[in-house]
Order: sequence, then structure tokens, then C-alpha cells
Amino acid sequence: MSKPAGYSRTQIALHWIVAAIIGTQFVFHESMVSAWRAVRRGGVPEFDPLVAAHVWGGLLILALAAWRLAIRLKRGAPPPPKEEHPSLKMAANIVHWTFYALMIVLPVTGAAAWFGGIGFAGEVHEFFKLPLLALVALHVAAALYHQFVLKTDVLARMKRAQPCRPRP
Repeated sequence: MSKPAGYSRTQIALHWIVAAIIGTQFVFHESMVSAWRAVRRGGVPEFDPLVAAHVWGGLLILALAAWRLAIRLKRGAPPPPKEEHPSLKMAANIVHWTFYALMIVLPVTGAAAWFGGIGFAGEVHEFFKLPLLALVALHVAAALYHQFVLKTDVLARMKRAQPCRPRP
């Protein structure tokens, strides 16, 4: 498959929407932890809109990640800058596919724990929270490194859409 020159409007919008929802998931986390503890003790947590937002936000991330993945598999993604070192290209590839994996694994395990009462799924969900946070930090640092040190167009590609003309 040939690579497109840039991301589509849909890809850009989904990127920023998912990023914002993931950010809010960390804000709602403490309410969710309290509710989960109540459930694990056999109780029923009081209704908390932050808990509902966390649950529905996770399901929305799963749906949007599946959409993003489908677009990426069909349309592709622009290639890394030509001058980029091969190790950075490999790292970027690993980071992006790890993001997709976590955007699927975290909502699935969270839903399995919350709706199915599967304690192990809750532990897996909790375990992968910190790697996701570290990956977000790495992703932001890499984008800033590209912008200010390498002076590439990587950050700009996620701000303005490019037509779907494939590069040779």
C-alpha cells in the first residue's frame, strides 16, 4: 500500500478527540477506584456521574480506536520524515501500535471488570494505566522533539489535513 502524504480530517479529529477523552479518564479515575472498591466488597456504589463518565468514556475510546484503526489500515498513515534516523522510525512505529493495543485492551478489561465482575480484568486494567500514561508523555515529548530539535513537519501533520493523494 502506498502511503498518503498526510492525515485526513477524520484521522486528525479522532486523534484529538481520543486524546481528550483519555485525559479525562485520568481525571475520573479516583471516583472509579472508589466505586470499584465498593463493588469488590459486595456493595453497590452510589451513583456518581464521574463513574458513569469514566465507564462511557472508556467504551467511547474503544469505538473510536476501532474506527481509527480501520481508517489507518485502509488509508494508511504518512511516512516518517525521510531524514529521521531508522531507530526513531522504528520507535515511532512501536509507540503507535502500542497505543492502538492499549486503546483496545484498557476499555475491554475495564468493561469486563465493571460489567462482568471479573477481578483479574480489573487488575490488568489498573496495571496498563501507567504504561499508557508513560506512552502519552513519550508521544508528547517526541512530537516536541520533532518540532523544536529536528524541525520536521510531524506536529503540523496532526493539525492540518492533507488530501488523500498517495505518495509513490
